[in-house]
Amino acid sequence: MTDSEPYRQSLPLDARIEAILFIAPSPVSVQQLAETLVVSASDIEESLRMLDHSLQKSRGIRLQRHEGRYQLTTAPELAEEVEKYLGLEATARLSRAALETLAIVAYRQPITRPGIDAIRGVNSDGVIKSLLSKGLIQENGRTEGPGRPILYGSTQDFLQHFGINSLDDLPPFELLEQEGVSQDDEQRLLKD
Repeated sequence: MTDSEPYRQSLPLDARIEAILFIAPSPVSVQQLAETLVVSASDIEESLRMLDHSLQKSRGIRLQRHEGRYQLTTAPELAEEVEKYLGLEATARLSRAALETLAIVAYRQPITRPGIDAIRGVNSDGVIKSLLSKGLIQENGRTEGPGRPILYGSTQDFLQHFGINSLDDLPPFELLEQEGVSQDDEQRLLKD
């Protein structure tokens, strides 16, 4: 037993997870955390919930989850200050077409370009290329149908760009219907 062993064991599991996520160069899976910390996956998941709750209170970082992997990110409310510090105030904004396409991908993923085109009513090749180059969407395989079109999905960078922790944090798609927006109006809204 090393001199630091009793102290390490006295720290709560969520603090030990936070330390690993802080230094991790990329998102970490529950299994990786469980193996590293020699605890069960269910203990890791419970501690991740506790850590997330703790960070939501009044902290400058948040726990972000995407495809079963976790990482620490800055709080979206602090984006202006962080961008100013990093000299990124002049960050390029996304076009209306890009935002529209991102919304379609986020809610309907995995989705093909023809699927996106059908919803938007216009060709989306250029927008998709732009979103791919920005790392906001990614290729997630191909369909088994004719021509085997590429399937697209959102990325971890998409979550960071919009300051959300996971796709579960997106407003429910059904919200439009609840607010009395018809499908015709919805199509018009997506095209505007």
